[in-house]
Amino acid sequence: MTDDHETEVTQDVASFVAELRRLADALESGSAYTIDLDGDLVTIPMNAMLSVAHEEDDGEVELEFQLSWSLDDEEEDEDEAADEDDDAEDPEKQSETA
Repeated sequence: MTDDHETEVTQDVASFVAELRRLADALESGSAYTIDLDGDLVTIPMNAMLSVAHEEDDGEVELEFQLSWSLDDEEEDEDEAADEDDDAEDPEKQSETA
């Protein structure tokens, strides 16, 4: 079991835009996306839920583009990717698809 954890990194506009572009490209192509947040590597699985949240509270406004997933989902994605790699290396599997 893991402990609850939260990391927030403030970025300048150029860095923020570059990460958004990299994320958008990964989502569009179905590729994995990993980001380093102050030494914490976070990989977003392809089946992550995508949402946009807006909140106003006591004169403060927040807009968040959110990606959420369970750690169980992340492990399933890793298992599926490993299975695909195994199939690509298995000559019998290759002949079945040829």
